[in-house]
Amino acid sequence: MTTDNATDNTTNNINNNVDPHEIEKFSSLASRWWDPQSEFKPLHDLNPVRVAYIDSHVDLTGKTVLDLGCGGGILTESLAKRAKTVKGIDMAKASIDVATLHALSEQIENIDYEVIRAEDLAELEPQKYDVICAMEMLEHVPQPQSILNAIRKLLKPGGTVFLSTINRNPKSYLFAVIGAEYVLKLLPKGTHDYKKFIKPSELAKMSRVAKLQCIDTKGMNYHPLFKSFDLSDDVSVNYLMTCKG
Repeated sequence: MTTDNATDNTTNNINNNVDPHEIEKFSSLASRWWDPQSEFKPLHDLNPVRVAYIDSHVDLTGKTVLDLGCGGGILTESLAKRAKTVKGIDMAKASIDVATLHALSEQIENIDYEVIRAEDLAELEPQKYDVICAMEMLEHVPQPQSILNAIRKLLKPGGTVFLSTINRNPKSYLFAVIGAEYVLKLLPKGTHDYKKFIKPSELAKMSRVAKLQCIDTKGMNYHPLFKSFDLSDDVSVNYLMTCKG
C-alpha cells in the first residue's frame, strides 16, 4: 500500500510538473536569497551578465515582463527597474515570501509575486507578456517542454523569451557539479541533477515544438580567479538562449 501511494504521488508531481525535492531544497535556503555571500552568491555574481544580455536584445521600457522560477527575486528586481510591470512566479512559497518582503523594503512597487505554476498562469493570462524569462529553472522541473509550451501561451505575438540552463556533457558535469558543488563549494551539494541538464540542441528543439524561434545562443563562463562571469561563444557549460514568438 505504501508503495502504491508513493507511486501515485510521484505520478501526480510529474503531471503537475513540480519536483517536491527541488521545492524543499530551495525553501530551506529561502532566508539567504539576498545574502550575496550565501549559497546564492553565484546568482548575485551572474545577475549583471544576465541583465546585460537581456538589455542587448530588447528595450524593456514600457514592457510587461514575466520571470518564471523567480526564487527570491534577484533577477526580478533588476527587470522591474527597466520594465513597466513584472510578475514573478515560483512554486516555493518561502522564496516568494522573501522576494515580496525584499521588494517592499526596496520600495519597488511594479512587481507582482505569486505562487503558481506556469501552466496554470498560461490559462489565466494568455498572450499577456512582452518578455518572458526562465533563468536557471528548466533543469529543476520534471517536464521542461511543458514550461516552453506555457511560455508560448503567455507570450504576446512577436514577444521575446530568454532562457538559461546547463549543457549536458562531461565538461558540464565536471564544472557545474564536481567543481561548483564539491571543489569550489559555490553551491550546496546536490543543487544540480546532471540527468536534468539540457543540451542547447535539445532546448532549441523544445522551443521549435512550442512554436518559438531560437535567434541567439551565448555561453556564460565562470572565472574562479576573479570570481566572476562573462558571456562567450562557449556554450559547453552554462548558456543563454533568446527566442521569439
